[in-house]
Amino acid sequence: MRLHLYKKQPMSSPPVKWTQPHTLASFHLYTLLPFGKLHRGTPEVQQLAAWQGRTASSVAMKLGNFASLDPQIIASGRAGLTGASNQDRALWAALQNSWDAVAEEAANAYSTLALNHGVEADSALIEATEDAPFAGGEGRMRSAWVQVRINQARFRKSVLTSYNATCCISGLQHEKLVIASHIVPWRLDSKNRLNPQNGLCLSALHDKAYDQGLITVLPDFTVRVAPAFKAQQHGSFMAESLLRFNGQAIRLPERFRPEPEFLAIHARTFGFIA
Repeated sequence: MRLHLYKKQPMSSPPVKWTQPHTLASFHLYTLLPFGKLHRGTPEVQQLAAWQGRTASSVAMKLGNFASLDPQIIASGRAGLTGASNQDRALWAALQNSWDAVAEEAANAYSTLALNHGVEADSALIEATEDAPFAGGEGRMRSAWVQVRINQARFRKSVLTSYNATCCISGLQHEKLVIASHIVPWRLDSKNRLNPQNGLCLSALHDKAYDQGLITVLPDFTVRVAPAFKAQQHGSFMAESLLRFNGQAIRLPERFRPEPEFLAIHARTFGFIA
């Protein structure tokens, strides 16, 4: 009797469980990548997958599940995936109560994974703070200051990614010439300092005008120039750079559309609306 011997196939390892830290770390990456890069071929996706001990496809699916919960992705007619877990939904719901608390926890989860694999996730951000002047003391004060700078850099990254580094008023597109402007100032809302929905991508000129209340963006996403400013005599540069945008709709971001409630706060603060 002839025996047919078959080579025993190795058993496939069970999928890695999606723990809360892994979910949070993936959400952090979701906020930093354009919608078109939420796939397994993106180097950042592959790197996070390696840190988590899972496949790049698994991480990409998680990012797609986040997209399925993102109101702006849904409203735009684009679709994420359909496998969002209760954990994913709970995370998204928590964002609505305090974006900053969830965002910081997510960034810390990502940084922990990176450090466990010999990578300092925020090294570029930390280096950026070293060149800036620091008037405080050492130790705890400096650590707190560096963390603030890192958080500001994370906010900038999320906003510029969403707007493709394009001024939403003028259309100027250059990462070094645009600013991630807070709608509600940093000092006034401790729960939404890191929330990209509290941000607009503006050129340096439009950022300054917005900060001074010379212009605003109404909750319907249209630009308004302050009447008193508009009534003054201006040269052709001002007319071309600011005045002509009165009543124009802004360019909306790919994700994280500015929250109308935040826009209303700015408009009311400077007397554009009652």
